[in-house]
Amino acid sequence: MVSMGTASDAQLAVEAAQAGAAVVRGMFGTVLSRTEKSGGDFATAADLAAEQAVLDVLRTARPEDAVTGEESGDTGAAGAERRWLVDPLCGTLNYAVRNMLVAVNVALRVGSTVTAAASADPFSGEVFWTDGTHARVRRDGADEELAPSSGSRLVDVNLDAPFPNAPDFRAVHLLAAPEFAQRFRPRVVSTTLAVAWVASGRRAAYVTDGDLRDSVHFAAGIALCEAAGCVVTDLRGLPVNTGAGGLIAAADRETHQALLEMVKAQAPAGR
Repeated sequence: MVSMGTASDAQLAVEAAQAGAAVVRGMFGTVLSRTEKSGGDFATAADLAAEQAVLDVLRTARPEDAVTGEESGDTGAAGAERRWLVDPLCGTLNYAVRNMLVAVNVALRVGSTVTAAASADPFSGEVFWTDGTHARVRRDGADEELAPSSGSRLVDVNLDAPFPNAPDFRAVHLLAAPEFAQRFRPRVVSTTLAVAWVASGRRAAYVTDGDLRDSVHFAAGIALCEAAGCVVTDLRGLPVNTGAGGLIAAADRETHQALLEMVKAQAPAGR
């Protein structure tokens, strides 16, 4: 473990994600209380405990930084230059039914740029992380550079609401498009761990609708993909994180262009 007093932001992101992952792993399979949220969503006791573990690491090392937590909301100055974005258990629905496809996401936004991020898989023990320049995966204490690849042809598509770009874009229509089936093989994982898989070459691409500005769910994965050299835009090919434009993260430009054209084909002519 790195001393918190000397840890870089990227090292701290890894430490915090690992702390949350340890809680998620330790509570897996137990009877968990639930806290109801809006829209039929809920948090489990594991979400709350994992977020507390992440926040304990961050606040001990960077007490002046602001934090946005999935469960605890915003703390610190509203206009803080440095803000940590924390999703303690991405895939709560999976986890609640004892499915291990989940992630713990921690990202640091400095100004308008995410400069450090980590996405931990509690059950494989892997942590995908970036210092804003390099993207790596840590396994058993050793780091390996991430290398995107479209070779699998596997594309994850998020089918969860909301859909702010409907009717111009519907994720389910993308899956039904003949040209999609001819070129790609669909996957629906329902956790942003799949975004890290694009950066690591395990997926050719990931597509979702939604407003991704300061998203605790997506900030870490987007930063990983960008640092790894993936092509990352919103659904219209514009810079991501600028509005409710969704996300296309692809291993290479050819894959990204193919998906972008399929998305554009859904919109009525002239829009």
